[in-house]
Amino acid sequence: MEKLINEFSIGLFFWQIILFVLLLLLLRKFAWKPILRAVSEREEGIKDALAAAENAKKEMQNVSADNERLLQEARAEREAMIKEAREIKEKMVADAKAQAQEEGDKIIKQAQLSIEGEKKAAIADIKNQVATLSVEIAEKVLQDQLQNKDKQLKLVDQLVEEIKLR
Repeated sequence: MEKLINEFSIGLFFWQIILFVLLLLLLRKFAWKPILRAVSEREEGIKDALAAAENAKKEMQNVSADNERLLQEARAEREAMIKEAREIKEKMVADAKAQAQEEGDKIIKQAQLSIEGEKKAAIADIKNQVATLSVEIAEKVLQDQLQNKDKQLKLVDQLVEEIKLR
């Protein structure tokens, strides 16, 4: 170190400082500015990429939410359609049952009317047959009783007495 102090030259020191400052200025102008600009551009590129990634993430969340909403709407619409189909089926079954009951009641009423008509016809036929038989029996009884003159007079007297009593 003593040797350095003994051989120290101010002129050489001055030129070394001037060269050093000149080197610093040249580096600043031609090296540091482009390096700092490249670093800054790289930093901006990274920030933009992170922002784009964040936007893409938000967009994916929105799309996912929209898909979930559409899926829920589709499920709700499917459930509504199934419910409507069930209601239509139940209504059709109820209508068919009501129509079958109505047709059954109509057939029963027609059968009852038919039976009633046949019953009246049968009763009328029986009355006619009874009347015919009664007339035939009365005719035979009267023929038998009217063959004898004494019996005829006795029958006339008896009928006259019955008429008077009334």
